[in-house]
Amino acid sequence: MLVIGKNRVQYARNPPEVRGARIMEELVARLVANVGVERGAAEKAVGIILDFLRKEGPPDKAQALIDRLPGAEALLAKQSEGGGGMFSMGGIMGAGTKMMAAGLSMSQVQAVTRETIAYAREKIGEDAVGEIVGAIPGLSQFV
Repeated sequence: MLVIGKNRVQYARNPPEVRGARIMEELVARLVANVGVERGAAEKAVGIILDFLRKEGPPDKAQALIDRLPGAEALLAKQSEGGGGMFSMGGIMGAGTKMMAAGLSMSQVQAVTRETIAYAREKIGEDAVGEIVGAIPGLSQFV
C-alpha cells in the first residue's frame, strides 16, 4: 500500500530498497562481524573513510571509486551532516580522530580502514584502489 500526502510518500510495508544500498550493507555487516564495532559506528567510519579518500586522493579516481560502490553517496551524505566542528583537522589524522569520536578505538580505526580498503579492492580491483592509496601520503602504512 502506498500512501501519498503533499510532498511525502510513505510505504505501509516493505519500502523499496535503495538502489545499491546492499553493497554498503554488506560492508557494514562485514565490519560489525570482523572488527566488532557497532553498526552505527561502522556506518560513520565508512562515511569518514570515503570522505577522506574523496578529499585527499586524486579527485577523478576517488570519485570513480565512490561511483562504483553503490550506496556510498548515502553514507557520505550522512557523514557530512555530522559536520566536523570549528577545529576539525584534515588528512589522515583528522579521519582517525573523527572515527575515534564516533566510538572506535585506535586498533578498531586501523582494522576498519584495512577492511574497507580490502573490500574496495575486491569490488573494483587492486589497480584502481592502489592508485588512490598510493597518491595519499602515509595511507599505505595503514592498509
